Amino acid sequence: MKLPFIIVVDDDEHVLRAIQRDIRKKYQTDYRISATDSANEAIELIKELKLKNETVALIISDQRMPEMEGIIFLEKSKELYSEAKSVLLTAYSDIDVAIRSINNLKLDYYLLKPWNPPDEKLYPIVDDLLDDWQAQYKPDHEGIRIIGFQWSPKSHQLKEFLSGNLIPYRWMDVENDSEAEKYLVSANVNLDDLPLIILKDGTWIKDPSLTDLAQKIGLQQTASLKMYDVLIIGGGPAGLAASVYGSCEGLKTILVEKSNPGGQASSSARIENYLGFPKGLSGADLTRRAISQTLRFGTEILTPKIVRNIRVHDGYKITEMTDGTEVHSKAVVVATGVEYTKLEITGIEKFTGAGVYYGSASVEAHACRDEIIYIVGGGNSACQAAMHICKFAKEVNIIIRRDSIKKTAANYLIENISKTSNIKIHTSTEVISVDGDKVLEKITLRDSNTGEEKSVPAKALFIYIGAKPGRPWQQWPHTRRFDTFWRRRQRSTRFWH
Repeated sequence: MKLPFIIVVDDDEHVLRAIQRDIRKKYQTDYRISATDSANEAIELIKELKLKNETVALIISDQRMPEMEGIIFLEKSKELYSEAKSVLLTAYSDIDVAIRSINNLKLDYYLLKPWNPPDEKLYPIVDDLLDDWQAQYKPDHEGIRIIGFQWSPKSHQLKEFLSGNLIPYRWMDVENDSEAEKYLVSANVNLDDLPLIILKDGTWIKDPSLTDLAQKIGLQQTASLKMYDVLIIGGGPAGLAASVYGSCEGLKTILVEKSNPGGQASSSARIENYLGFPKGLSGADLTRRAISQTLRFGTEILTPKIVRNIRVHDGYKITEMTDGTEVHSKAVVVATGVEYTKLEITGIEKFTGAGVYYGSASVEAHACRDEIIYIVGGGNSACQAAMHICKFAKEVNIIIRRDSIKKTAANYLIENISKTSNIKIHTSTEVISVDGDKVLEKITLRDSNTGEEKSVPAKALFIYIGAKPGRPWQQWPHTRRFDTFWRRRQRSTRFWH
């Protein structure tokens, strides 16, 4: 853990040297001490420290300074570091101001100048304040922060991308998190610029594209070799498995993925039926293990990359990306997996990412705290999502068109749901419409038996109604013959039916 800061401000050079000397003598082992004779410089420093996610434990300021009074400086500092302890250096004539500040500003202490000897008049006070700060201090998340509106599609996209790539982050809802506003002030960012990404080093990006974000967090964007033995398109379980097999045999292997490795499996809250894991594991854990194994054997992973075309030249395959880059390989493996089946009702596209989600239970579950949530679908994925979201939501409603969930879900999931008081199953029911202004506000349900319709408030609607094979090669001009082969294979197997 990085050492917290003690900040000292006094425009009198002699006093500044004295307080800095005494503070360093006692506390430099456990704290970083920063001293300045300018209140404005100190404010800028505090803003910078906030963006860098540094910790400030104590701020000591003189009262009479030309740029601003000490109580004003401390008030501005408290806006960014409300938990930091504050001490006002003052002359005897300013005691009344200091006492009023204790009540109005919640000033922690005022210290009369001079404070000699420090062992009696300085250190006991500072020791007590720092002990109190340590007792109340909760270490903050030191990684990436996303600041945005909870029901924003772009915020959802960024959260899903980082989560899928196993990058830890802290989500800060600008409407409900008081800390978020402090970061916006430090970065001088308006609400129109959201979402805002604040990186670990304190730099920030306004409303970034996934490519910009990937570059900033160090995900590989370009191939390191001129030629590979095999290129794999798709980073789901099949693509990752193929990359392991290729790399472990000594083949120069590269994998390109349009969003995040792990595919739909990575967003599963719990996987109980995966061979070799008798206690089950999360999709994120499975993905982490697979990526670690893949990289250990030497596979390169490029993300986010979308393939635009594959052409053949002298027997070699040239894979073109939408960003204009190319990768040359001797062979190409297409493992593009499946795509979520869309719920075909009017206007639902408007709310995708703004209350309507395909998958994403692990990403958005915390946003469902104390809310009434709906899930469409009665398969294992829907039930697993319900079991995860119910830990946060007030009520989870599973909507299925069939007359029983026993025909579509595993027995162990049905048993778990039956023991969970805040999960309800609505059979013979379907969602026929969604409504809201900018975000989802309500849905309309219809009883298939009676035809009765009713509108209910809904903050979130999670959709798990199956998946269909992804066939991106239909858009690639030079690979249409592959689609013909696919159709022939599809007629000869019932695997996808």
